[in-house]
Formats: sequence, structure tokens, C-alpha cells
Amino acid sequence: MSVKIRLQRHGKKGKPFYWIVAADARAKRDGRYLEKLGTYNPNTNPAIINLDVDGAVKWLQDGAQPTDTAKAILSYKGAMLKNHLVGGVRKGALTEEQAEEKFQAWLEERAGKVSSKEGDLAKAKADAKAKALEAEKAVNEARVAAAVEEVAEEVEVVEEAEAVAETTKEVVEEVAEVEAVVEEAKEEVAEVKAATEEAPETKEEETKEKTAE
Repeated sequence: MSVKIRLQRHGKKGKPFYWIVAADARAKRDGRYLEKLGTYNPNTNPAIINLDVDGAVKWLQDGAQPTDTAKAILSYKGAMLKNHLVGGVRKGALTEEQAEEKFQAWLEERAGKVSSKEGDLAKAKADAKAKALEAEKAVNEARVAAAVEEVAEEVEVVEEAEAVAETTKEVVEEVAEVEAVVEEAKEEVAEVKAATEEAPETKEEETKEKTAE
């Protein structure tokens, strides 16, 4: 029986989650499998991979062939390297202790690289957050400046309106004063006119009195 190590899709639409399985090469991709070897979650950064390395090596030693994606995952977790080392032990090229030592050294180096990558990702995330905060701060400052400018313009309009009102008040008062002067002038004219109308009558009476004498 030909065996494939491949991915079997699970999860929701748009958020795939995979099982790493050993399955009959003739079986459907998401059908029955012989053994579940781990899981692969590509929805996180970095992706989360859980793998039974020894189980995968056992299937590789029995002739199972991984698909390209599965092979990349097995290489990432060290299963392909361990399979190579086990083959070397079988051939007598190195002892089990040497093979285990080489594998542990690789794991440590790999862990260092993963840790460094996670640190870089964390730094990049922090930098992106800082830039976002700076951008938000700039936007807020621009909004505040615009609001202050708008208030200043409104204050200026109010001050201009108050100045116009004050000027109008002064004009009204001046007009009232002029009207009062005009009224006084009218009264004086009326008095003069009345005095003028009474004068002829007084002269006529004086003439009559002289004649009578």
C-alpha cells in the first residue's frame, strides 16, 4: 500500500485549519486516514505547527511520501533531518548518540532562529502600533487646531457684531439728539411766528387810541 503524508483540511470557510495525516494515497484528500501526526494552523503569525516528529519519521522510514507542503512542514519541524540521521544510523555511518546530538543541536539552533523571528515580529508590531498612535495623535491635533480656529472665527464674528451694535446704538442716540434739536427749533419758529402775527393788531389798537384823544 502506497502511503502519503499530507494535509487534511478542517476549520471554517476563510480560516482553514489542517491535520497532518498519513493516509492511503488512493484515499480522498479529506477522507479516511491511517494516523494523525499533527496539526497546522496558518491563521497566526508565525503559523502554529504541532507534529509528532517520531511518528512522522516512522512513516518516512516505512516508505511514506510527503506532499510538497507536508514535506516543507516536516523539514521545518526537523522530521526530515531526523529521518536522514536515522538512515545514517542504520547504515552505520554514525551512532544513535551522535544522531541524537546532531538533532538536538539543530533543534537549539532552530529555536534560536524562531525566537529571533518572533522578536522581530514583536518589534515590527510595536513599531506599527507606535506609528498608528502617532498618526492618530496628529489627526487629533489637527482636529483640535481646526476646532480652535473655528471658535476663534466665531468669536471674531461675535465681536464684530457687538461693535456694529455699539455703533448702531451711538448713531441712534445721535439721531435722537438731532431730532430733539429740530423739535426745539420748530418750537422757537412757532413762537416767533406767533409773535409776528400779534404785532399788527397791537399797532392798530394804539392808532385808535390816539385818534380818540
